[in-house]
Amino acid sequence: MVGHLDAALVPGMTARVRELWRYPVKSLLGERLSGADVGAQGIAGDRGWALFDVATGLGLTARRVPELLFAAARSRPDGSVAVVLPDGTVTADDAVLSRWVGREVVLRRAADVAGARTYENPFDVTGDEEAGWDPFQGADGAFHDNAGARVTLVSTGTLGSWDPRRFRANVVLDGAGEDDWVGTSVLVGAVALDVVDRVPRCVMVTRPQAGGIARDTGVLRTVHRQRGGALAVGALVTRPGPVSVGDEVRPA
Repeated sequence: MVGHLDAALVPGMTARVRELWRYPVKSLLGERLSGADVGAQGIAGDRGWALFDVATGLGLTARRVPELLFAAARSRPDGSVAVVLPDGTVTADDAVLSRWVGREVVLRRAADVAGARTYENPFDVTGDEEAGWDPFQGADGAFHDNAGARVTLVSTGTLGSWDPRRFRANVVLDGAGEDDWVGTSVLVGAVALDVVDRVPRCVMVTRPQAGGIARDTGVLRTVHRQRGGALAVGALVTRPGPVSVGDEVRPA
């Protein structure tokens, strides 16, 4: 079932935080939060770890390894992470993770990886088949794809009937109108954000994942046809602070 993408967008419309999400390990399933601290790198612990292919040196994503969307990452109090594999195994051991993913990998912390990170992206961004791969540079700091944003936001008005987990945004809003915030500043609870751009979408949103989300190539086709290939907005943090479910989001 495709999402309803024709909701009217009202400039300056307020919204409220419906869901908060942190993804401790890049491309693995995340954690739904009731509240979080937000710093310069986004929600504390978000994309703080990633799996790297030892042979290529590239960071793995579910674009290349869809199986990643069937494991979950959990933050530990000491700042480390645990990976919950589909069979229930809880591990952070590279050997165990390598056997599961079918290649030699290492789980690396963002703070231990200097400079920009390289990942792979499919040439064919409108389908769900591997039609060649094109390396791209992600962000410094946390393992975000987009070097120009650290927090992503999407509204229920934009999502319509689509499950928000497909799009892995940090903040899901009750309301609509986030596209109109691009180029402006907004307040999310105590946090100030500069909304810098809409988020371009790739084959990853079509992938099946744990929790009952099925493969659906129509998602990406619809996003391209109706929204120019972008869904959700990305922002930079200009004033850190706490954010909680229920906080109002409003123009600064």
